[in-house]
Amino acid sequence: MTAERTLPVAATALTATMAVYITLVAFGNITDFGTNQEYVRHVLAMDTTFQDEDLMWRAVTDRTLQDAVYVLIIIWEVLAAFVLVAATLLWVRGLTRSGYGWAPARRATTLGLLMVMLLFGLGFIAIGGEWFAMWQSAKWNGLQAAIRTFTLAGFVLVLIHLPSPQWLRR
Repeated sequence: MTAERTLPVAATALTATMAVYITLVAFGNITDFGTNQEYVRHVLAMDTTFQDEDLMWRAVTDRTLQDAVYVLIIIWEVLAAFVLVAATLLWVRGLTRSGYGWAPARRATTLGLLMVMLLFGLGFIAIGGEWFAMWQSAKWNGLQAAIRTFTLAGFVLVLIHLPSPQWLRR
C-alpha cells in the first residue's frame, strides 16, 4: 500500500465497519423483534422513570403507536445499512480501479453516517434520553450504546472529511 492510499484504505475499512455494525443491528431487530420492541415500548411509556408528574405527560402509552415507532426505527436502520454497504463498495471500487475518484464514496459514506448519527443522536440520545427521560431508567437505558455508536460514526465522518491531497491523487 502506498502512502497516498492510506487515508482511502482507512476510510474503506471504517465505512465497512459501520456498514457491518448497522446491518447487524437491523438484522437483530428483525430476527429478535420482541426484545427491542419491549425496550421501545418502555422508553416511550416512561414506565421505569422517576414518574415525575411534570414529565409524565410526555409518555406515549398507545401500543400501536409504540410499535409504529419501532418499525420506523428498523426501516431507518435497514436504509442506513444499504447506504453504508453501497458506500463500502464504492470505496473498494476506488481502491481497485484507477481513474475512479473518491467523491462518490465520500458522499455515500457521509449520507449513511448521518443517518446513523440522526438515529442514535437525535433519536436515542436527544428524544429517548431527554424527552422521554430514558436516563432515569435503570433497566431500559440505552444511552451508553447510543453514545458509543454516535461517537464512532462521528469519528468516521471526520476521517472521510479530513482535508488531504490523498483525496486528489489517483
